[in-house]
Amino acid sequence: MSPRRLPITAAILAAALLAVPVGAQNLDLSQGGPVEITSTEGIEWRQAEQVVVARGNARAVRGGVTVDADRLIARYRPRGGAAAPTPPAAGASPASGSEIWRLEAEGRVRIASATERAQGERAVYDMDQGVMVLSGAGLALDTPDQRITARDSLEYWPQRRMAVARGGAVVTTADNRRVAADTLVAYFLEEPAAGQPGAPAQARPAGAAGLPGPGEGSRIDRVEAFGNVEIRTQDEVVRGERGSYSPVTGLARLLGGVRITRGDNQLNGQEAIVDLRSGVSRLVSAPGERVQGLIVPQQNQPAQAEVPPAGRPAPQPRQPAPPPRNQAGQTR
Repeated sequence: MSPRRLPITAAILAAALLAVPVGAQNLDLSQGGPVEITSTEGIEWRQAEQVVVARGNARAVRGGVTVDADRLIARYRPRGGAAAPTPPAAGASPASGSEIWRLEAEGRVRIASATERAQGERAVYDMDQGVMVLSGAGLALDTPDQRITARDSLEYWPQRRMAVARGGAVVTTADNRRVAADTLVAYFLEEPAAGQPGAPAQARPAGAAGLPGPGEGSRIDRVEAFGNVEIRTQDEVVRGERGSYSPVTGLARLLGGVRITRGDNQLNGQEAIVDLRSGVSRLVSAPGERVQGLIVPQQNQPAQAEVPPAGRPAPQPRQPAPPPRNQAGQTR
């Protein structure tokens, strides 16, 4: 059967899954009601493949989460293992009685909720696994307080409240402090249910990333770093093999071959505690071990006025003028 082209602005896919919890702000496409897909260049329904393809400024919206890309591919299947749906009547939904199990986005991908944003060149959202994987150039995940970037891939697990950045991964704080590593794993705070202790009474002011006031579930609780970990403060660079960072306290802990460098000075050890807010780093010695440091004292340089310009002789002291004499040659 040839592909069927549907109205461009029609809501074409309905997946009656669980309703989105009130106040949910994360990039979770696995929960919610109907998925609305629109585009400017047409939508194809490939019935034999059970695929819907939208091209040209394609957009999918579900439960407060919006996906924008050059092309969107939605793969669906009969809900509950039922037989394949029969072709619907004109104007009816092609996925009636079906569920979306995979959504693919290609080209200038942007995914946004009220408090979180992600971007890349390609995204695959697996509803069964509950994971979104971004790849390509310009990978980034923005929360109200931090920004996570990566070179190879960026995974987002909304149900596990976790994001994984791989390859040249960096988390940057609102005050431009940065933690870099080969791999970063960020864990988000749990979103309190409405009416429970800890639930925000109202939205906070906009954060550093320019996003609306968030629920607690959009804030990072801690970050685990693996491989070539590097933390930069205003005056120091701290490196280690692995580490952890808490945006809540502003403290980072590095382990394994730790080096703290400030100018020409360097301290070596196996563990360090770094306060990213104050910029103070502290090397911790293990029982029975000694930490090592190389301190280069500052050399006192002569004042600039005491150093003659290059190629010019040093000025000679001025001699006092002789006393005046009268016409007879006698000193007055």
